[in-house]
Amino acid sequence: MTQGNLDTSPDVTVCHSEADDHAVTELFAPRAVPLGGLRAMQVDRVMPQRGLPTVGAWCFLDSFGPQEARMQVLPHPHTGLQTVTWPLAGEIHHRDSLGSDVLVRPGQLNLMTAGRGVAHSEISMSSGQLQGLQLWVALPEDRAVMAPDFEQHVSLPVFAAPGVTATVLMGSLGGVTSPATTHTPIVGADLVLDGPAVLPLRPDHEHAVLAIDPVVVADTDVPRGHLLYLGTGRAEVRLAGEGRAFLLGGEPFPDELVMWWNFVGRSHEEIVTAREAWQAADPLFGEVAGHDGARIPAPDLPGIRLAPRRRR
Repeated sequence: MTQGNLDTSPDVTVCHSEADDHAVTELFAPRAVPLGGLRAMQVDRVMPQRGLPTVGAWCFLDSFGPQEARMQVLPHPHTGLQTVTWPLAGEIHHRDSLGSDVLVRPGQLNLMTAGRGVAHSEISMSSGQLQGLQLWVALPEDRAVMAPDFEQHVSLPVFAAPGVTATVLMGSLGGVTSPATTHTPIVGADLVLDGPAVLPLRPDHEHAVLAIDPVVVADTDVPRGHLLYLGTGRAEVRLAGEGRAFLLGGEPFPDELVMWWNFVGRSHEEIVTAREAWQAADPLFGEVAGHDGARIPAPDLPGIRLAPRRRR
């Protein structure tokens, strides 16, 4: 639901996605990020991290709430990615430069493909409890400049096994496939646990599990808000606990990705060009109706060339 990286001093991130070639258990803690100024709502930024820039094509993950908050995210741009919005509590009004004007509610998926450029806004309908996940999926190089698109899915398929019910947002899990458009082999699934469970995985993919509630994954206690990276080579993963978690994974992404603010590219120059276009109100990004021209300006670029940051 927080459809952008609104950090006024965003990290420079170049993601090199050579995945580990074996199963591991590496725990990653989130960092708190305020969005939108002095009275901002706070999110937990789980990805990217220095040791984990990507999981498959997943390149960004914010988790937020539950909290009493008013979300007001004015129009801002994206390039080279898909935004995946998954609310757990609260209703958000999404508008974008494609003319989309929808509410997204818990159990519904908003998927916006930025491609060569799009802009959008997210405004909560009223003050009250908000909780959800915001993720980005990097587009492969041949799709990075495709035309932007938007789709909303109000009903999604479910994979069920003893101890777990999994709503499949993106890609496939255990033979259950989401209708959402993907451009690389990935999986994203909301897990509801009520005891010991076993999830099937693809051994040629890498995976990670976000603990929305405290859970046990691969015999590892995962505190709330933390992400356990599982590496590759697993045909299944065992989970335990009662509560909610999120599975993400996919084929290890082959490209180096330069990420800065709300842009995903493959070079310093590409990010600079995107920023300049947004600042100049280039028609590339279009206009989001209903805001009387209000928009979020891009922060200043760092005084250095955007340099690679590789998976450790």
